[in-house]
Amino acid sequence: MLESLRGMGYSPATALADIIDNSISAGATEVRIDLAWDGLDSRIAVLDNGGGMSDPELESAMTLGEKSPLDKRAATDLGRFGMGMKTASLSQCRRLTVATVKDGASCCLRWDLRELAALPQAKWLMFEGPALGSEAHISALEGKTNGTLVLWELLDRIVTEGYTVQDFLNMADHVEAHLAMVFHRLIQGPRPRLCILINDRPIAPWDPFMTGRSWSSPVGRKHTQEGLVEVECFVLPHKDKLTEDEWKAGAGPNGWTAQQGFYIYRNERLLLAGGWLGLGPGRAWNREESHRLARIRLDIPNTADAAWKIDIKKSTARPPVALRSWLTSLAEHARERARKVFAYRGSPTPSPTGTPLEQAWRVDHTATGIRYRIDEKHPAIAAVTEAAGPLLPMVKAMLRVIQETVPVQRIWLDTAEHKETPRTAFAGEAPAEIVAVMNTIYQDMVGRRGMAPDLAKRALLSTDPFQNFPSLIDKL
Repeated sequence: MLESLRGMGYSPATALADIIDNSISAGATEVRIDLAWDGLDSRIAVLDNGGGMSDPELESAMTLGEKSPLDKRAATDLGRFGMGMKTASLSQCRRLTVATVKDGASCCLRWDLRELAALPQAKWLMFEGPALGSEAHISALEGKTNGTLVLWELLDRIVTEGYTVQDFLNMADHVEAHLAMVFHRLIQGPRPRLCILINDRPIAPWDPFMTGRSWSSPVGRKHTQEGLVEVECFVLPHKDKLTEDEWKAGAGPNGWTAQQGFYIYRNERLLLAGGWLGLGPGRAWNREESHRLARIRLDIPNTADAAWKIDIKKSTARPPVALRSWLTSLAEHARERARKVFAYRGSPTPSPTGTPLEQAWRVDHTATGIRYRIDEKHPAIAAVTEAAGPLLPMVKAMLRVIQETVPVQRIWLDTAEHKETPRTAFAGEAPAEIVAVMNTIYQDMVGRRGMAPDLAKRALLSTDPFQNFPSLIDKL
């Protein structure tokens, strides 16, 4: 059974998050994670300053399934199944040692799968004290009146054949990123409730909502049989509104596309980071590039685990049927708003003059589908067609060829692969390049069409994409 439970699918990061949950439930304000590389003898220790456990309490905590998930828990308890510490730990190591001190009295128990396998008969034996030679690894508790240390040794699921110190360092980085996300609401702010350190370095929180930089909706609330559910929708800024460092940080541990969707919290601890919970009108939504800026905070009470189908790893959730239509409606609004922000390069900014904007392209919805057409009333195009004379048929043929060969599929593919919309509207172009194009149209307006200079400038301010450059137009 123990060997089977090792295949629950934990990663080192998710397993350590489960250990920290127990520390928080024990009232800890500081958790220290020590990742010690020593080849096959590498180890991981988690030390907290919580209330600790008495001998009977430790024995209960080390017993699989000692508590029923149906038992009533304290409102601040982050556990549920009575399995987390054991299954999370043994998914990564073959030897789990837990040492604790409460009011100055200490005790220590361990599970050792290697020793259990060597017993002549199948027995469930927890061993007293640390393994021979491991006494120094629990010495951090010496002199403390309260606290708990969880020690993982024989890391056979982490340190495998060919595993190097660089792999161990990469694992440490992944652990840090995951914990910064899972516990960000507990470790952020001027007076954080919790401090988590990895090898003596504090973890900085990762806020998935870029609070203060993003659009946010009013908080929605629903009272259910299990307690209050709160929802707040966020739409993050477009890449063009962020620095390169801000953009990279906002991607989170799994990248912009994977991090979209719902973020489910219980007691401010993140259970699920991203995804659309199987919601959607008719067909369930997928993670799509166009909605990557939509993230939704969803808080549930710890009495709602069964209703939300929270699993032992705290990694999956399904909303109750009674809440699905409400959540779908909120998410639809956020997704639509995020899609508009994502695609704003393809949507011209309004004219500063307030007059209708002349656009070079129009979208025609026909019985056979959507077609993109060049609008011949656009000043730059009208100037050519009106002055073309005998070349007009050739000009119109050229425009038709351009219309019929717009590389829609290639644009879509490049956007999906490069995770951003192509650059348009002279984005990133030197002012001289923009002025050269504008001046040609301006001279046609003033010269051939006889417009007054001020009127010509006002016309350019209402012409896409020149409305984005009022200072350059003013200098014409």
